[in-house]
Amino acid sequence: MPSCKCFICFNFALLTGYSMHTTILRELDSIEQTLGRIGPAVSIFGSARIAPGSAVYALAYDIAERLSNLGYTVISGGGPGIMRAANEGASAGASQSIGFNIALPFETLDATYQDISLVFDNFITRKLAFAKCSHAFVVMPGGMGTLDELFEMLTLIQTRKMAKVPVILVGSQFWNGLLEWMRENLESSGLINPGELGDIELLDHADAVCASIGSRIPLIAPENARAA
Repeated sequence: MPSCKCFICFNFALLTGYSMHTTILRELDSIEQTLGRIGPAVSIFGSARIAPGSAVYALAYDIAERLSNLGYTVISGGGPGIMRAANEGASAGASQSIGFNIALPFETLDATYQDISLVFDNFITRKLAFAKCSHAFVVMPGGMGTLDELFEMLTLIQTRKMAKVPVILVGSQFWNGLLEWMRENLESSGLINPGELGDIELLDHADAVCASIGSRIPLIAPENARAA
């Protein structure tokens, strides 16, 4: 079974009493030093509550493995469920598998399928790491945390704080209701600009997800290949 090659814990606030300000600065510095040259990467978001053996878990695994074999680094939130499926699938492929873990009192950290594992104390810097390192986002079904990550990235793109990158929602049956609500209540009321929802792709199959990313994100960096 694969083992983590690089494990970094940023939990300075709990361990040494550093202020949040100092912790965030240290986390940001470590992100730059550790992930400065990972090459084209795809982040996969999704619920921690999806069980192995389910169709959604298998789909996340399949997408991650295919992306990894295409040459993309795969990043997840480092936890269980969809996040573990993404790291497990990426680990079965040819490129790096990375986990952006968050220290939570009710979750046990497991970096089994992660080549690089970062443990954040703050959601602020964790989401910044996703924004900084990702060239595309694949969003599987999920709850509050998944929606938080999705809307954070959409807001950064909308406000041009981040370059426009592919945002792919996987599972039309799950996501159609949300998109329809946004059209009927946000777009029609002028609360978001017409066409902004057009930047979101809604797909159902691994081959379509990988084809979309492959057509839009060029592979130019050899750094993604996993070291022997």
